[in-house]
Amino acid sequence: MGRRRGVMSDQLKEEIAKELGFYDTVQQEGWGGIKARDAGNMVKRAVEMAEQQLQRDKS
Repeated sequence: MGRRRGVMSDQLKEEIAKELGFYDTVQQEGWGGIKARDAGNMVKRAVEMAEQQLQRDKS
């Protein structure tokens, strides 16, 4: 089974990485250099952001 193309834009991923404090690792080692925990936290934050946007759209 091959890898799927990411759903998040590079800009969003970079914004979240900066917010969570591991963007320096991304710059030095690329996305493959981040810890699994950081990747999970990034996904969690993206989901939170999407849920917040849905709530704003409902209002």
